[in-house]
Amino acid sequence: MNKQTMRDAFWDRIYELAKSDPDIAIVAADLGAPSLDKFRRDFPNQFINVGIAEQNAVLVATGLAIAGKKPIAYAITQFLTLRSYEQFRIYPCGMKLPVTLVGVGAGACYSESGPTHHSIEDLSVMRTLPNLAIYNVSDTAMARQMADEAIRGGMPRFIRLDREIFENLAEHRDLEAGFTTVKRVQAVTVLATGNMVHVAKEIAAELEEQGSSVGVIDVFRFPLNERKLMKELCPAQRLVTIEEHSLRGGMGSYILEILNDVGRFVPVHRIGFDTGNGYAPCYNYGGREAIRRDFGMGKDSLRQILEQCCKEARDGNTAGASK
Repeated sequence: MNKQTMRDAFWDRIYELAKSDPDIAIVAADLGAPSLDKFRRDFPNQFINVGIAEQNAVLVATGLAIAGKKPIAYAITQFLTLRSYEQFRIYPCGMKLPVTLVGVGAGACYSESGPTHHSIEDLSVMRTLPNLAIYNVSDTAMARQMADEAIRGGMPRFIRLDREIFENLAEHRDLEAGFTTVKRVQAVTVLATGNMVHVAKEIAAELEEQGSSVGVIDVFRFPLNERKLMKELCPAQRLVTIEEHSLRGGMGSYILEILNDVGRFVPVHRIGFDTGNGYAPCYNYGGREAIRRDFGMGKDSLRQILEQCCKEARDGNTAGASK
């Protein structure tokens, strides 16, 4: 089990890269990290704290990009994306500038802070922007790889980090593909993103002990290589998408769009946060799993859904509709 958070793995790698690259610049919106302390100390001319002003962070990063620097704007995900949406839309995305947003706090990982800090609509909103690559990081190894991607230039990027520590699913990702097959594709296959990949993998292992095989794919880039994904999903008869994010416009919606565009009609069961009646479950201060349970996507509920999908696949029942 890896003992380093995604955030610290990312910034430790950025520190290594900055030793030989004075163009790397960090613009923080008054959000620190132990791994950032040494960067601020050793590279004071490459670190700017704009205070609690995420919109200004994006504008400062934009100016640095125009000047030829490699800026990374850093804040809590919810505020860095939704509060700064207009600035990021018009400048880095509209002008295709190499500004990278790094947000910490994906999904409900700030469970103790309530709905103001939950990043459960950012994927829906951000994936509508032009010229933007979004990465929903699922482990520490990928977070380190994202540091190299952040300063590669060429386009704007949004990197979404979790607060928790997870085991590494792979040591290296094919960023062009945008997905990784964690467990071989089966008749029933789960497409998960971020922290939910680990939950899906755990449930799939439990079902395997009971004689049911479930595939698991980590969808980490938006947009991804759609042709490669469709080829990988050829054996699947039923798909389940799982995300700690709003059902409206999130990863599950993206998968439906791809399937529709290529004319492949396969039952898809989307699982995520249904906020149609508001944010009441987000006020549960019993932790992340309690919030998921209130949204009907606790681990037991997910297992029951996958068990039912496996039964239907065995019975040859391919009828169904997307939730």
